[in-house]
Amino acid sequence: MDNRFFVDGAHLSPAALEKKHKLETDPASRTNHMEYMEGMEQIQSDIMGKVLSEMNSYDCSKYTAKDVKAALEHETCTIDDFKALLSPAAEPFLEQMAERARFETSKHFGNTVYLFTPLYIANYCENYCVYCGFNCYNNISRMKLSMEQIAREMQIIHDSGMEEILILTGESRAQSNVEYIGEACKLARKYFRMVGLEIYPVNVDEYKYLHKCGADYVTVFQETYDRCRYSELHLLGHKRVYPYRFDAQERALMGGMRGVAFSALLGLSDFRKDALASALHVYFLQRKYPHAEMSLSCPRLRPIINNDKINPLDVHETQLCQIICAYRIFLPFVGITVSSRESESFRNGIVKIAATKVSAGVSTGIGDHESKYNGKKSNENEGDEQFEINDSRSLDVMYKDIAAEGLQPVLNDYIYM
Repeated sequence: MDNRFFVDGAHLSPAALEKKHKLETDPASRTNHMEYMEGMEQIQSDIMGKVLSEMNSYDCSKYTAKDVKAALEHETCTIDDFKALLSPAAEPFLEQMAERARFETSKHFGNTVYLFTPLYIANYCENYCVYCGFNCYNNISRMKLSMEQIAREMQIIHDSGMEEILILTGESRAQSNVEYIGEACKLARKYFRMVGLEIYPVNVDEYKYLHKCGADYVTVFQETYDRCRYSELHLLGHKRVYPYRFDAQERALMGGMRGVAFSALLGLSDFRKDALASALHVYFLQRKYPHAEMSLSCPRLRPIINNDKINPLDVHETQLCQIICAYRIFLPFVGITVSSRESESFRNGIVKIAATKVSAGVSTGIGDHESKYNGKKSNENEGDEQFEINDSRSLDVMYKDIAAEGLQPVLNDYIYM
């Protein structure tokens, strides 16, 4: 493809426009999304087969109120119970689900709520994912922070009181290679007690390297577990390879990461099936790697460039609440993160029921913490944001709001010896 766009932000060349149009209109022009590309490590794992078998056979319409009541009465939630709790039949039982979820959360997490913030260090991307604001064909301001700029951003975040950071990049090895991300991790370890990564999937040895550089955990969004829908939304780039992305968390654990996080972007496909698959991905890996910390994120599609081209499926707040409560009942030990994509009122409510982690002081732009925190730019140019956030509260405000709800905000619970 024409690389000029994601290298310097220039407008698309005629050749790039022609290729983009062909990718959008001619499925035969796209590579097989189930075939690995050169350099992608293949591991021997049965997890994907188990997850997809359960997801593909899931018929949410077959569950009744009787099934939901039985699921809520069982001390241990089975896979079939979980399917009932995700079904439309469970919607009238949301209050009972919330009570059960609140009980499980209190039992395993007490009244604590963990706080973190993301730091985007680059927004160059080599993928064409039609729903994403960073995709390589979008005409946005591209930026990659230098180590000096990263340190400045981290210093500002650290000074706010934050102790956990999530480092993110666009998915471009050319612009944000593993060594660059590793150096960012080394810097982060100087400022923060917990360092997470949300980057393009890599191989086991690369995860091992990033862990040695200071990364504690890895987050990967599968986006949608529906393989056909996945192929329609991811038209170009390494992200198009469905199985390589699916196995990313397992490779991260094989590389020594302490924890991994999972998510589908609810609204891209059937949200009930995606929620089922996300939780089962955790469920089966948890049994294979019982020492690992695992968590689920629960994002809904937010307004982005080209939103009108993907026909997103609405997921309402009541349905999101149902999903999160079902997650907690099915996976009582797993952390649940609700991001700033959601409203202040929703996040204030859900942390009292099932969520255990929320972001604060969020920016999805590149190099703009100086302007957002202190009202002045630290960089002449700032990279554009990936999506719009809904809850822009600072750490200080979020901390006070959580405490006002009778909960205990936690910045970190790890001590490194």
